[in-house]
Amino acid sequence: MVPLELNKKKKYPKHIIFLIFSFFLCYFQAVTSDPDTLQDYCVPDTKNGTLKTSRIDTLPCKKPKEVTPDDFVFSGAAKCSENFSDTGLAAVYGSPPVFPGLNTLGMSFVRADLKGGGINPPHYHARATEIAYVVRGRVYAGFVDGANRVFAKVIGEGEVMVFPRGLVHFQMNVGETRATVFGCFNSQNPGVQKIPATMFGSGVNDELLEKAFGLSIKEISRIRKRFLPKKHG
Repeated sequence: MVPLELNKKKKYPKHIIFLIFSFFLCYFQAVTSDPDTLQDYCVPDTKNGTLKTSRIDTLPCKKPKEVTPDDFVFSGAAKCSENFSDTGLAAVYGSPPVFPGLNTLGMSFVRADLKGGGINPPHYHARATEIAYVVRGRVYAGFVDGANRVFAKVIGEGEVMVFPRGLVHFQMNVGETRATVFGCFNSQNPGVQKIPATMFGSGVNDELLEKAFGLSIKEISRIRKRFLPKKHG
C-alpha cells in the first residue's frame, strides 16, 4: 500500500516557479536569431506572388536552375536617395523585399546619407547588431548602454563603429557637405524604432508623456504635430 503522502502532488514555492520560467524565457531569447539556412541560398519565387503584397518568408524558393547572377546583385545603393527627411536623412535599404538574394542569409544593409548638420535620430534595432562604415564625410556617432553611459565620437572616412543589438544609437553629420554611411546588420529583418517618433508619433497617453518628460500638454501637442502623417494634395 502506497503511503498517503506519496499520492500528493509536490507544490513548489511561487518564487521557484518564477525563477524557472525566467530562466527558460532568457534562454529562448538568447538562442532566438535568424535561423541558419539549410541550403546554399533561397531566392524567393515570385511567379505566384509579389514581394509587395506577400510576406517574403511565405514564398517558396526558386528552383536552382532558375536562379541568375542578377538575383545576387543590388544596384539601389549606388546613389543617394532623393527623399530626405526633415532631419536631413535619406536612406536606401538593402533587404530581401528589394534584394531577394539576401533571403535566409541572415544579413541586410542600409546606405544612409546626411545633409550638412543632418541627423539620424536616436533609434535601435531589436533584432540586430549594426556595423557602420563612413564612406564620406565626418559623423558624430555613438550609442547609449544600459547604465546610460554614452559611447560616442566623431569618425571619418574609412572608420567603422559598431552599435550593439538593442541599444539606442545615433549619427550626426558634423560637416557642411553631405556625409555617407554604410550600415550592415546581422539580420535580414533588423527592425527599427526611432525614439522620438515612437514616443510622440504613436498613441502613448499624454499624461504619461507629461510625467515622463516634464513637458506640458501644450508642448506635447506641439511635438506630436511633427510626427503626424503628412497630407498630400
